[in-house]
Amino acid sequence: MRRIGGTSGLTLVELAVAILVLSIGTLAALRSLEGSSKAALQAEDRVLAQIAVRNRAEELRLYGPGAALPTEVTLAGHPLTLSQDTTVTAGGLARVTVVAQVASGAGAQLVVWVAPGALR
Repeated sequence: MRRIGGTSGLTLVELAVAILVLSIGTLAALRSLEGSSKAALQAEDRVLAQIAVRNRAEELRLYGPGAALPTEVTLAGHPLTLSQDTTVTAGGLARVTVVAQVASGAGAQLVVWVAPGALR
């Protein structure tokens, strides 16, 4: 682009606008990276909670719904709290809802049907 006076190049205003646009783009990229890192950490907690409820479901199938099982477990260095709610159906099966929750708040829930006469 040819300017009056025969000089060409960027003005100070154009340079400031370019720096502003690049700064906004960089901030958006950093914000996105922070969000994805947080989501990855929460995903780990949810996976651990899912493993814990599946383990508890297997314990209930082995020992029965009335077994005294621990309410706190540790998986991969993360403490989890387990709770369960048992109701007996008209058909004689026990419907157990198992909930596992990590301290961060992430958790998982699983419903398992158990025969009351499981091995003890």
